Amino acid sequence: MRDLATYFADWRDFQRPKLVDGVPDYRDGAMAAQHAALPEWQRELKAMDTTGWSIARQVDYHVVRAELNGLDFDHRVLRPWARNPGFYVTVFWDQSDQPAREGPFAYGAVELWKYAFPLDAAGVARIQPGILAIPGLLAQARTNLNGTGTDLWSYGTGAIKQQSADLALLVSRTEGELKASAERARAATDSLAAWLDAEAPKHTGPSGVGVANYDWYLKNVQLVPYTWAEEVVLMERELGRALSFLALEEGANARLPLQVPIANAAEHSRRFNAAVAEYMAFLKNRDLLTIRDDMDPALRARIGAFSPGPREFFGEVDYRDPEVMRTHGYHWFDLARLEHDPPADPIRRMPLLYNIFNTRTEGHATGWEELMLQAGMFNARPRSRELIYVLLAERAARALGDLRMHSNEFTLEQAAEFTSTNTPRGWLSLQGNLVRGEQHLYLQQPAYGTSYLIGKMQLEALIGARRQQEGDTFSFRRFMDDFNAAGLMPAALLRWELTGHLPEAVRRMLEP
Repeated sequence: MRDLATYFADWRDFQRPKLVDGVPDYRDGAMAAQHAALPEWQRELKAMDTTGWSIARQVDYHVVRAELNGLDFDHRVLRPWARNPGFYVTVFWDQSDQPAREGPFAYGAVELWKYAFPLDAAGVARIQPGILAIPGLLAQARTNLNGTGTDLWSYGTGAIKQQSADLALLVSRTEGELKASAERARAATDSLAAWLDAEAPKHTGPSGVGVANYDWYLKNVQLVPYTWAEEVVLMERELGRALSFLALEEGANARLPLQVPIANAAEHSRRFNAAVAEYMAFLKNRDLLTIRDDMDPALRARIGAFSPGPREFFGEVDYRDPEVMRTHGYHWFDLARLEHDPPADPIRRMPLLYNIFNTRTEGHATGWEELMLQAGMFNARPRSRELIYVLLAERAARALGDLRMHSNEFTLEQAAEFTSTNTPRGWLSLQGNLVRGEQHLYLQQPAYGTSYLIGKMQLEALIGARRQQEGDTFSFRRFMDDFNAAGLMPAALLRWELTGHLPEAVRRMLEP
């Protein structure tokens, strides 16, 4: 029998679709063969004798098991290659702040943000195979796609049309064979979009996975010890808490001037760079983190350029106090560590499939916002305390959209309207792209929208448990050293690993 590390490497090879003439194969026969072979992988994993294993190694075992369950769920329920046209988008100009791109996508993504233009010969050689695969993959999509969900079909069609625009930009920035390949890829993308539009009237069903499937996914893939119904209660509680705390902050600050958004490029450069410096100094002076050399550059690389507006929701926050969203920028600390100091453990060195890392990555980044508020980061700028609760309300509202889309109580448009209405100050406008874009992600990737606050709660409980264990010897910096060293693992398992205690709800969740 293989050891866990060897098994994991072989599993990742098996999980990837087979390539036929450079194109990943998602046709019925290939998918049926993959699903038929999965039980043997599950039997071998279950047969491993874990007696005497360390907690960390048992955590590895459970995340590998969750990945197998994720592939099973893909075949039985989600079937993104059959239900979701957006699955066939493979060209990306933007960098995700996650260890792996959010949501389900076909194998072979072309991450254009990694390259400097004009491209050198090496860049062309790396990009060309992915571009060449697009016409064949999209031809396959016409045969594979047979789902009935209205929202997945219509918003996935929009994603395909966006790929056409992204390929047009690539065409404008390249020449020679790559330019010709990108033109063919764009023509194939436009052809698929036209076909999707023509087929749309046939797709009038619900797009959510249903409550029973959502419960199974939470327990067996996302490793979250709550049910759909429990998450609804928790998200409603967080929305109420955010709105009431915001009202208290606004009342306390009523005599203070309102925050005025950044007005020009010079002010943008000055204030965003100052925000990074002030934030890093705060972390160091409060002894909250071990400061690494790659942290400051990781944040500065994400400052971006001034935009005169109109702005989406996070821009409204950012342009009032740039330091606020630097806290959520913990994502860039995570990615810098993964690049420069990856875990020795081969399982933790790889981003987990199916975004299983999200209660750690999104949960911690969201929780860090309010933790920094409580640590005193905004004491000199009380109005910025309000922004933390505006952010919290938006996360809770969109999480309820996630939950109610998958229970098929909401369409995507209703989820967007609910989220917009319940986000304070009118900053999440239905006139923008963000509100529907987020809900489209959550419809494609169940439990992603809830992970921000579910993970936040779990990690707050972890901090409390460690503080209770260590008493007056507790050090936040030492805790964060252990937390970061453990890698991007699900929040529930981090609590077990970092405290040595397995809560009863988590124990039940991990039962086969």
